Amino acid sequence: MERFRNTGQPDWDWWGRVWPTPGETLRDLGVEPGNRVAEIGSGNGYFALPAARIADPGPVYAVDVDGDLLAELDALADAQGIENLRTVEGDARDLPGLLPESVDVALLLNAFHGIPEPQAVVAGIAETVDDGGRFVVVNWRDRPREETVIGGEPRGPPTDRRL
Repeated sequence: MERFRNTGQPDWDWWGRVWPTPGETLRDLGVEPGNRVAEIGSGNGYFALPAARIADPGPVYAVDVDGDLLAELDALADAQGIENLRTVEGDARDLPGLLPESVDVALLLNAFHGIPEPQAVVAGIAETVDDGGRFVVVNWRDRPREETVIGGEPRGPPTDRRL
């Protein structure tokens, strides 16, 4: 099984230029108090941390293949007193076996373009999301990378990897 392509973990300042209010974005996407949430490809938590604040007391499962990023996320959650965040190291193609329960909302934010076998991930998410739940994808628009300028330089995945 091919490992996901790492497109690079942007720093928090970069994320802030793209999504200056991640909590507001998550609320707009329908995350609510009490939701059980899984963020697939969570990295070090730019969205997982506010998701945990919003979904509290519901659990937020931050799933990623990079254990170092998840360790950083654990430290940030501890420092911020966030107790309902659970980091899960593993491959999203194995999602049903990674999570201890089904979820109300599965988030795949700025990561779909890096998945070599998207059908397998989507199938696993379908098994993991409760009836009536939602699978939310936020990804780069299908436009040339040169047109996606952030901080004075083109950003995002190569043009041919965009949706």
